[in-house]
Amino acid sequence: MTQHKNKRSGTRPVLLLVAGLAGLGTTILMLLAGVDVRLLNPKGVIADQQLWLMLFSFFLIMTIAVPTLFVLYSFAWKYRESNTNAPYDPVSRTGKFSVATMWVLPTIFMILLALVMWPATQRLEPKKTIAADGKPPLTVQVVAMRWKWLFIYPEQNIATVNYVHIPVDRSIQFELTADEVSMSSFWVPHLGGQLYAMTGHVNTLNLVASEPGQYPGSTAEINGAGFAGMKFTVQASSTEDFNRWVQDMKTSSDMLDASEYNKLLKPSENHPKVLYSAADPGLYSKLLMKYTGSQKHKIEHHEAGH
Repeated sequence: MTQHKNKRSGTRPVLLLVAGLAGLGTTILMLLAGVDVRLLNPKGVIADQQLWLMLFSFFLIMTIAVPTLFVLYSFAWKYRESNTNAPYDPVSRTGKFSVATMWVLPTIFMILLALVMWPATQRLEPKKTIAADGKPPLTVQVVAMRWKWLFIYPEQNIATVNYVHIPVDRSIQFELTADEVSMSSFWVPHLGGQLYAMTGHVNTLNLVASEPGQYPGSTAEINGAGFAGMKFTVQASSTEDFNRWVQDMKTSSDMLDASEYNKLLKPSENHPKVLYSAADPGLYSKLLMKYTGSQKHKIEHHEAGH
């Protein structure tokens, strides 16, 4: 009778752990029901592959983590201080099979994870142009400011603030930099991962939208007082709708020249969407050279002082 009671009490922590995990999973599913979790709802080629990698990694890690938790709590319950019936043998040695299992299983899981992740990191490298039905990539120059995003279309000679329009099924090459802000993280969760925009430097991020829609973007890193309002909208549409939008943009009287750009440089929070029918062709190169020249002047001044 006592032995039966001990077995029943030994299974209690396992049942409690299973019930707890089941309750947690049910709660999460209820909270996410009808909610657009952007990371779990990809709308682009890169985001779709990244989601697969996240799910693969999660289930692979859970395969070894969950049994480990069961064993841990079972041992903790069995050898608790109040259980006087648990055997105590301080001079016993762990068997070779147990030692081999503790080393071999994690090694196998790490190898499996590496075999999948290593080629994936090469395939999803941000600078790598994505093949999209043989169409050339569309270049969009991005400038992070305080606290707004400026988008320049060099081929179409138009510009926007906190709004970017792209055609679906075409590679979009975002050239990211910043002006008068140290660093901002450019992120459109529905389309892919984030990449940093920094002053005096250009980072290239290639993304493809696989279906039409409006996808929110933001900075993924706190960068000052206006961080919460530093958001933008990505409008993905058919090629015909994109070309029509470009033509409609050119009818606007607003132009992005040096004077207008200097106004944009002034810090502002929750800046509204702005559309420009034309942009200074050399504007993007000038803001890059501004920081290159400043750095060169600092170096020359430092060398002269020595």
